[in-house]
Amino acid sequence: MTASHTISKKFIIMKTYIRIGLILVFLSGFFISPVKACTNFLVTKGASADGSTMITYAADSHIRYGELYFSPATHWPEGSMVTIYDRSTAEPLGQIPQVPYTYQTVGFMNEHQVAIGESTFGGRSELVDTTGLMDYAALMFLATQRAKTAREAIKVIAELIAEHGYASSGESFSIGDPNEVWIMELIGKGTELEVNSQNGEQINKNKGAVWIAIRIPDGYVSAHANHARITTFPKEDGKRSISSKNFDNNHMKIN
Repeated sequence: MTASHTISKKFIIMKTYIRIGLILVFLSGFFISPVKACTNFLVTKGASADGSTMITYAADSHIRYGELYFSPATHWPEGSMVTIYDRSTAEPLGQIPQVPYTYQTVGFMNEHQVAIGESTFGGRSELVDTTGLMDYAALMFLATQRAKTAREAIKVIAELIAEHGYASSGESFSIGDPNEVWIMELIGKGTELEVNSQNGEQINKNKGAVWIAIRIPDGYVSAHANHARITTFPKEDGKRSISSKNFDNNHMKIN
């Protein structure tokens, strides 16, 4: 074989590798971009070997590796306030009144084994409340600090967004306690400003969120990853399905 033949063969091989490389780059961009991976698994008592409930939470964040927040149980003086921060920018959004007592928490679990995870599904951009105060992370922190059961956590979240507005896009929460696991999904109702007749300030006529919470039947495992999971649900019966209108009567009932 002559030197020219050897060079020609190497050139052909090099062109082949370049073509393969360009094809792989194209395919990787086509199939895996963009990527979202906030993933939750929900395990009921009847589906685990030892009768435990479980919530797993893998957050798609490259800046929060190893973070585990600790908050001690605290009696708060009358008139105390809580500063709400934007989860993405850490900018303060505002303040809300503190409750008289908060439970000890580590991460998104408290001393009563109430645990919360989340997965964002986004939804329609025009449903975002641009005036809302409570983003998804603030709801998780406050619910674990204030709730003794999964149902109480749902109640806390629903009341906070009704009172202070919801600042995030479509969100799917996994909420569990030693007895039950639930999925709660919510999305804003958009922004329609009107003037408050009492103080002249502009307020959002559509403050709050549309939400639904459903209990995972015992013996089952569920999961979600950046996609809304609830498609159909039973009518309110105080056991499998509850509404904001009857929280006071139903939220403590355990089936």
